[in-house]
Amino acid sequence: MTPGNASSNSPRKSVADGSAFEQRQLQPPSRWARSLYLFLAGLFFLLSVLGIFIPGLPATPFLLLTSYFLVRSSPRLNAMLLRSRWFGPMLVDWQVHGGIRPHVRIKAILAVTVAVGLTLYFSKPPLWFGLLVVASALVGIVVVLNLPSARPALGKPDIVDEEAQDSEA
Repeated sequence: MTPGNASSNSPRKSVADGSAFEQRQLQPPSRWARSLYLFLAGLFFLLSVLGIFIPGLPATPFLLLTSYFLVRSSPRLNAMLLRSRWFGPMLVDWQVHGGIRPHVRIKAILAVTVAVGLTLYFSKPPLWFGLLVVASALVGIVVVLNLPSARPALGKPDIVDEEAQDSEA
């Protein structure tokens, strides 16, 4: 233990902070490492956004890598990502509950299936390319199917999107 560090674990942060999970206090990286981590976070974020639109390119693993590198380089940007309307709930589920919710899994598989179907129907690609698209989509579906399911842990808050609750009522 180094002077100034009373404990290796920081106290539990609140949901309002954008991080409802226990997070170990990380040593600040050097300026060079921080720049590299920010670059990698940006690269993986770009890949995760592309993964939303390109069948077979899974968005979730790249989004998790984005958060991993942001925690180490810019906790403020990571907190913004966790509060994001589109990406936050999935990341919080992963970090707090250790997986993704079943409805997210179903939506992801349906989105890939519809995107591949529409792509093949409207583009009428050569057979080899169509098979390549289907094979890459199947890889993405297998990745999504193999992600663990979110299981709320005892003593940890279940974070639910308030807008989703309002729309269900």
